Amino acid sequence: MGKVVMYSSVSVDGFVADEKDQPGPLFEWLTSGEVPLDASGALTVSQTSYDYTRPYWDQIGATVVGRHVFDMTDGWDGKPPGGVDHVVVVTHRSAPEGWDPEAPFHFVDGVEAAVAKAQELAGDRIVEVAAGDVGGQVFAAGLVDEVRMDLVPVVFGSGKRYFGSVEAQHLLADPDEVIAGNRVLHLRFRVRR
Repeated sequence: MGKVVMYSSVSVDGFVADEKDQPGPLFEWLTSGEVPLDASGALTVSQTSYDYTRPYWDQIGATVVGRHVFDMTDGWDGKPPGGVDHVVVVTHRSAPEGWDPEAPFHFVDGVEAAVAKAQELAGDRIVEVAAGDVGGQVFAAGLVDEVRMDLVPVVFGSGKRYFGSVEAQHLLADPDEVIAGNRVLHLRFRVRR
């Protein structure tokens, strides 16, 4: 079974979106270089960011997101983002009316069930959990093995927190990686158990 990784781009004050659910400049690093990050060519990063991000993306077998993110993105038109094989959506509602049942999206009630379904789908590959409210719930439940952050030099002041509503203290190990790219600092921590 692959490890569970909580991930997102984040402001230096710990937000993944502003009060209006907008990422603002959090994704500018994805267009701040010369190296194409994916086949579309729309994402171009520094060589350093490519060397860090591309191998990670290639290891992801399933991504867990909340229904709010799914709805905001219109379900990525039924095509998982970043070439991920499967998306598991944490929701109390069923798939949207007219949703293509062949699309590799799975609608699951509860974070524990979502992580279990994602692990089943991913096999020995990584299960990525989107940071924010659902990610914070998965983290608080003790199901996250690693935290990855793409730290962007911006202060939001308020908004949607990286760890959602987690309020208890949780210790992470010393950083396994700290890598500077254009407009981003890539950080990776193991979760202490």
